[in-house]
Amino acid sequence: MHEEPIDPFAGDPADPSAELDDSGAEDPLTAAERQDVLEDLADLEIYQALLTAIGVRGLVIECEDCHEPHYFDWDLLRGNLKHLLTSGRPRVHEPAFDPDPDHYVTWEYARGYADGVHDALASATDDNDG
Repeated sequence: MHEEPIDPFAGDPADPSAELDDSGAEDPLTAAERQDVLEDLADLEIYQALLTAIGVRGLVIECEDCHEPHYFDWDLLRGNLKHLLTSGRPRVHEPAFDPDPDHYVTWEYARGYADGVHDALASATDDNDG
C-alpha cells in the first residue's frame, strides 16, 4: 500500500510534466524548516488520534496561492508532509472534490483541542495526587 497518491502519469511517455525542468527547483529544506515539518508530522499523529474519535476526517488549510480552503484527510496530509521532507518541495495541489466542511478543522482548532485534552488530563492527575 502506498502512503502517498500514485502518479497517474507514471511511465507515460505523454506525461505533461515531462517537459518541466527541475534545474530551477527550490533548495532543500533548511534545518529549521525540516524540524518544523517533523513537528507537524508528530502533531498530526496526536490530532488524528484525538479528533478521529469525534468524527473529524482531517484538516482544512487556507491556500496562500488561490485563497481557497483545501481539505486534507489525515493520510493525504501526512503524505504531503513526508513528500516535503524528502523532496524539499511541496506537492502541486488541487482542492478536494466536494468535501463536507463539517468534518474538517483548522490546525489551530486541532492544536487547541489537543492542548485542552492535555490540560484536562494534567488537572485530573493533579486532583488524584492531592
